[in-house]
Amino acid sequence: MRSKFILQWPSCCILCDERGLTGIDICPCCFERLVKNKTCCYQCAMPMTVATSPKILCGKCQTTPPDFQQTYAPFIYHDIMRLLISELKFNHQYKNARLLGQLFTQSFKRTPLPQCIIPVPLHKKRYRQRGFNQSFEIAKTIGKQLTIPVDTHWCIRHKDTAHQVGLSIKARHKNVKGAFSVTKKSAYTHIALLDDVMTTGSTVREIASVLKKAGVDRIDLWICARAY
Repeated sequence: MRSKFILQWPSCCILCDERGLTGIDICPCCFERLVKNKTCCYQCAMPMTVATSPKILCGKCQTTPPDFQQTYAPFIYHDIMRLLISELKFNHQYKNARLLGQLFTQSFKRTPLPQCIIPVPLHKKRYRQRGFNQSFEIAKTIGKQLTIPVDTHWCIRHKDTAHQVGLSIKARHKNVKGAFSVTKKSAYTHIALLDDVMTTGSTVREIASVLKKAGVDRIDLWICARAY
């Protein structure tokens, strides 16, 4: 009887082609170049210089609390992380989505886990133009590694909004106001809302507000990189 075995090739860094870390497509050298978001606001992950407690809140979260409970954003949107996300979003580098998902789950140890992951949705017009949703591509790897389903049908973006890049904070809030909705009553009480990068937080704040009104008790944000 012929024996069966699986030949598993060692991982390879997609940035420099050197041998990667175990089970992840990045080498130790490139990994060390990633800027970690070690000290940040517990609720929105805004980088901070000093943390006086494990659950320190920034001024904005204290004065205008969002409808999400906490944000996990392990990296800063800078250098290699900026390159990985930009190349995925604008040059269809799907392998970057796999690496971004691997990097996220590698250090993720928070509990309890949500019932599902909801990638920030694209409007159908933007989806046709781009051909994919980068947040969903990242969510597929995270969902598989953490054994959590990914839901792309319950929350939708029914309003085609302008690009947020270049807009002021006030204009960003106005741009996404009323852009999202849910297709039916929620069966979820705890979800993770996932996006590639978070800048002002206008988009995720708006979605979280919609999800809260739909009956979700706990909303966590999972973000690959936090800009500041």
